[in-house]
Amino acid sequence: MISSSNAPTTLNGPMSPSSSSNPQSQGLKTHFKTPEGRYKLHSEKTHPSGLLPFAHGKSVTQITLAQLKERPSQAVAAPSSGYSSSGGVRYVAARFLGSGNVSRGLSFAGGNGTGTSKANGGGSRSGSLGGLNGTNSMLNLNFDGKGTFLLFNVGDTLYVSDLNSRDKDPIKAMHFSNSNPVCHAFDSEAKDGHDLLIGLNCGDVYSVSLRQQLQDVGKKLVGAQHYNKDGSTSNSRCTSVAWIPGHDGAFVVAHADGNLYIYEKSKDGTGDASFPVIKDQTQFSVAHARSSKSNPVARWHICQGSINSISFSLDGKCLAIVGRDGYLRVFDYSNEQLICGGKSYYGALLCCAWSGDGKYILTGGEDDLVQVWSMEDRKVVAWGEGHNSWVSGVGFDSYWSPPTSEDTGENAMYRFGSVGQDTQLLLWDLSMDEIVVPLRRRPPGGSPSFSTGSQSSHWDSAAPVGTLQPAPSMRDIPKLSPLVAHPVHSEPLSGVSFTQEFVLTACREGHVKIWTRPGLSDQSNNSKALSTSSLKEKTMSTSKIGSSSYK
Repeated sequence: MISSSNAPTTLNGPMSPSSSSNPQSQGLKTHFKTPEGRYKLHSEKTHPSGLLPFAHGKSVTQITLAQLKERPSQAVAAPSSGYSSSGGVRYVAARFLGSGNVSRGLSFAGGNGTGTSKANGGGSRSGSLGGLNGTNSMLNLNFDGKGTFLLFNVGDTLYVSDLNSRDKDPIKAMHFSNSNPVCHAFDSEAKDGHDLLIGLNCGDVYSVSLRQQLQDVGKKLVGAQHYNKDGSTSNSRCTSVAWIPGHDGAFVVAHADGNLYIYEKSKDGTGDASFPVIKDQTQFSVAHARSSKSNPVARWHICQGSINSISFSLDGKCLAIVGRDGYLRVFDYSNEQLICGGKSYYGALLCCAWSGDGKYILTGGEDDLVQVWSMEDRKVVAWGEGHNSWVSGVGFDSYWSPPTSEDTGENAMYRFGSVGQDTQLLLWDLSMDEIVVPLRRRPPGGSPSFSTGSQSSHWDSAAPVGTLQPAPSMRDIPKLSPLVAHPVHSEPLSGVSFTQEFVLTACREGHVKIWTRPGLSDQSNNSKALSTSSLKEKTMSTSKIGSSSYK
């Protein structure tokens, strides 16, 4: 873990009194306990304090994690000698996020940078902030091209923060003048540099190189590829974007009109693609572009209402989609066929996520429940009860592993998290031997909810392939109780994410909290006081512990 002493300086200048005493943290605990230990608040990320309040309501904050693995082979060209890199770059960087004081030194040192902080020269000019063509953009020479970053959207801006830094303020902002960014996705395996997707409220989509944006100090996108420009294919709001695993350069964009479009970034994003009129809005249908040069290359009509969230399995074979109509739909992506799906207990489904092994899908929505769907049974196998309002974010913790190595196969255990508009983070443990196996091996006449009563047809057999199941009865589904229920923000939550070191939570208003996993912060602090020899022993001991606690 990166220590706070090496944290990068942000572009927002000195922190204002309002940002140093964030109301998000008042009255809320900075830790919560689980059986394996205490999760501690590591840091908070937020937008610049000068952001106007009315900008918040235009979009809900979503978070994306991005890891840049190595510096590109080409050296970054040095700017002209018309301005000083130690003065002009810092001056513009401080100005573009609205800071009134440009005397603060600027650096990208620490987890994601190698530069050092220096005083502003004072005699430099700002130059141009650079546009989409990047011809007049200024370069940040201190950015070393690698690190782990957190992206989050607020209003008309997409912000980038150094994940490992304890500084609240972002190090980069990408501004959109005519619309708001509402969804984004990062591809760590991208081969041509364009690794970041950004979907806008107006329906437009951009692909850019995150590294290139961080090297530029302007607020506008640099070297961007523009898709669905001015609504040429669809003028409906983007709701979700995703790279397709195993299909280099291909991505999907979901819209509020129930359509999903497939693009290839190798093709011109301005190419016209016309599709036939949808005859039945209630039925799933696929249409391919008539021309091989067209982009998008295909349209999937999913449902009559809005698509709210999409998620690919890690191998890219299956695509899960949830929508306003309350249905989860799971598709065989390559064969363009519906595998299974079903309806929520009540209302719309808002979010979905796959387990790492592709066996289970989580959904959450307006019924306040976290639903666990089994791909083997093709139906709901458990409901998580614990939220007091809509569930807005779900995710499996793939870095957590059960206490014993015997928890495999039918005895497998899963840890997952959920957040909701009740401001709470809930952590859950799902044990298959306690829920799924008894359902398949129940005694005659036994109810899957472990209560007396007539046998339900819900568990007679796996659902037929290609069918959507109706909402099950409440008594038919085993109930889960949360392991932890902790209020983490003072505003409704919108997202949750997991890394090897952290759990991240985000609220709708653009505040992100980063929670350190049990034991990691103590190990980091203790390592500073160890000698070289004892440090080696500590590392060996820690690695043994980690192998049984975290993947």
